[in-house]
Amino acid sequence: EGLSPLDVVKFTSAYSTFIKAKSQKSNPKIVVGRDARISGEMVKSLVVGALTGMGCNVVDIDLASTPTTEIAVTKENADGGIILTASHNPKQWNALKLLDSNGEFLSAVAGAEILQIAEDESFAFANVDDLGKVETRDYTDIHIQEVLSLALVDADAIKAAKFKIAIDAVNSVGGIVLPALLKALGVEEIVEIN
Repeated sequence: EGLSPLDVVKFTSAYSTFIKAKSQKSNPKIVVGRDARISGEMVKSLVVGALTGMGCNVVDIDLASTPTTEIAVTKENADGGIILTASHNPKQWNALKLLDSNGEFLSAVAGAEILQIAEDESFAFANVDDLGKVETRDYTDIHIQEVLSLALVDADAIKAAKFKIAIDAVNSVGGIVLPALLKALGVEEIVEIN
């Protein structure tokens, strides 16, 4: 079975409790990025609402690939991040991919701790004066610039090769990120297959 809206709130609240304990902050910063699933906006609303309700400050980067969200965690000096995606699973599925302050997936031990917090429902929402705040940012261009700045990336050589590339982004965030990245790399022609 998939995550119900109640499950989303419960597991997000458990994650928030875990991050607050690890960071020793009452208002840790959490980055939230999502894929383009039909239910993505609804799930994002639940996650952002639960995080701010727990007192976390949120950087909402909205439509973003998994690596983009990972980069945003480090660039924002955030205490963690949540990627809303079920990868290549069917459209009715959703998942919360949980990140640490390094923008890396949590360990099995950390995951087990969060599951226990969720099972025990040992989390407490913030008082109204201590609710978190939400900032919105777009990280697509920042991620592209990070790629272009890598020593192994030679955009001039790619442009000189006059590549023609066809991409199938499977109707998700890759359809936003990949054409922009390929254009920045100097690809001559990009054909999007939808």
